Amino acid sequence: MKELAGRLAAVDPDAGAAVAVIAYFDRLAEARAGLEALVRGAAVLAGCAARLADEERRVRLRVEPDGRRKDSEGAPEPGWPCAPLVPGGPPALWLERAGDAGPSVVDAVILERASAAVRSVLDRTRGRAPAPPVDDPALVETVLDADAPLPARLYAARRLGLDTTDPAARFRAVAVADGLPRILTDGLPRTVTDGPPRGVADGPRGLVADAAQQIVGGSPQHIVGGGPRGIAADGRPAPSAERAGVGPAVAVADLPDSWAAARTALRFSSDGGAQEPGGRPVVHSDDLGGVALLAGLVVPGAEPAPDVRAVEAAAADAPWMLRTLHAVASTASLRAAAVEVNVHHSTLQDRLTHAEHLLGWPVRTPQGRFRLQLALTMRQLMRNRSTDQ
Repeated sequence: MKELAGRLAAVDPDAGAAVAVIAYFDRLAEARAGLEALVRGAAVLAGCAARLADEERRVRLRVEPDGRRKDSEGAPEPGWPCAPLVPGGPPALWLERAGDAGPSVVDAVILERASAAVRSVLDRTRGRAPAPPVDDPALVETVLDADAPLPARLYAARRLGLDTTDPAARFRAVAVADGLPRILTDGLPRTVTDGPPRGVADGPRGLVADAAQQIVGGSPQHIVGGGPRGIAADGRPAPSAERAGVGPAVAVADLPDSWAAARTALRFSSDGGAQEPGGRPVVHSDDLGGVALLAGLVVPGAEPAPDVRAVEAAAADAPWMLRTLHAVASTASLRAAAVEVNVHHSTLQDRLTHAEHLLGWPVRTPQGRFRLQLALTMRQLMRNRSTDQ
């Protein structure tokens, strides 16, 4: 190739230079050169700055003609010679050379060979998929599937716009009752509010939504999956909140574990209705601690424990019973429980006397209150199945 370039240069300098360019980028491709080396080669060969800006894969870099990298946020000039990374795609590689006559033969060859080499590197390292939103319901399912190979999960994560290169990046899976799984990125789930933030994807059985970044409580938050509604900055659910379980913050490779924890947390959630008063629509697995172990012991549809049957029988006796028992189990004192259910303290005492008779154990002692909390929690788990993957 070098001999051919020399012969062509003697007859046609441009043709000889073009062959030399082809040989140069072929050598870089064989050596599996990285993006910066390829852009540097384009800049040195062209004798002017070269820049790469692939917005789909969020890659931007610029190299001066002397080989020094010097990135710039400025927009490319309309007259600069440029080339797309895929046929028919938007311009992504530029030579910062002004001119109205269009690119020279050598510039055109530099752009063609460099863009092909850059595309090969990006396909190999970051996948060929466009940046989010990606209308593919299988992607989130793949990311959260513990049985899927790690390379497949990482590839799906990149297609969803999740950062798989930053070792400090953390993500949380969210399981929503009768809804689609979601993934939270860049912060705590307690900063999620109603509305769809940027980088949103649904799955499995879901779609990607287009939305803008939100900042709640001073922390940037992106969501893959669109909701859930009503998780406020302080962790308290809004009245319109969906039932949801939020998994722990993990690296993208560990999202299947976060998803499993989120599904468990969902079973501890409550819609706050008459049969589930005083519960939390949104439950964070981080807050459960050892209580999460109960989920493995209580199977929905199985024969309930005796204390759960006692609670059900008491609930059927009076319309105020469940709300009163939840208030006693979840407040700091009996007076606080009376305020919670909006009755006089003496009225609450009368109610508890009746409840204790039906339950068969006292609820005004520490041991009895703990037993009540455990019975109500087991009842909640009996009523809630985890979301299916």
